[in-house]
Amino acid sequence: MTPPLHLSLAGQAVDVLREQVLTGVIPAGARVNEVEVAHQLGISRGPLREAIRHLASEGLLTLVPHRGAFVPAADEDEVRALFELRTALECAAAELAASRRTDADLVRLHEVCAESRRNYRAGQPFPYRLDLAFHQALLDAARSPRIAEQVRLVQQRVVLLRSALEDDPSHQHASMDDHDELVRAIRDGDAARASTVMRRHLSRVCAQMLTSLNA
Repeated sequence: MTPPLHLSLAGQAVDVLREQVLTGVIPAGARVNEVEVAHQLGISRGPLREAIRHLASEGLLTLVPHRGAFVPAADEDEVRALFELRTALECAAAELAASRRTDADLVRLHEVCAESRRNYRAGQPFPYRLDLAFHQALLDAARSPRIAEQVRLVQQRVVLLRSALEDDPSHQHASMDDHDELVRAIRDGDAARASTVMRRHLSRVCAQMLTSLNA
C-alpha cells in the first residue's frame, strides 16, 4: 500500500533535515527555522514538524517548549557517555565480524578503506559518510541487527557533535590506519585483536573530540 502523501513528505523531510544537521548546515546550538526549511523543501510545516519529532527521537534535535527545535551542542559529559556506549557496542560487533565475516564482507571493507585513502591523498577531508560506511560494513559483517540498530543511532549523534569541532589531518590519517588494522584482524578471524583495535580507535577519537571541544 502506498503511504499517505503527508507521511511520504515527512520521510523526505527527515532525510534532508538529517543531512543538514549532520553536515553542520544547521549548526550546533541553532534553532531550526521551520518557515525557511519548509520553503526550501516545498512542503507545508505539518510534514516538517513530523520530521522534526522523528529526529528529536533519534537525539539529533532537542525540542524546547514554546521555542522550537534546536541542534544539540557538544559537551564533555555527552561525548564521554556516547563513547562509553559506542565502545561497548562496537567492540562486540568487531568480535562478531571476525568470526562471521564472508569474503564479500572483506571486499567491501577493503573498498571503503581504499576510497578513504584516495580522498585523503587527493587533499579531500575524510568525510563522515566514508567513516559511517566503514563502520556499517563492519556491522554488516557482524550480522547482529540489534547491535547495528543501536550503533547507527549512537554514531549519528557522534557525527552531529563532531560537525561543530575542528578536525586535523593527523587524526584523519590515524583513523584510516585504525580501519586498516581492523580489517586485518577481521580477515584473520582474530576476535580479541579486533576488539582491542576498536577500543583503542574509539578511545583516540573520543580524546580528540574532547581536546577539540576544550580548545
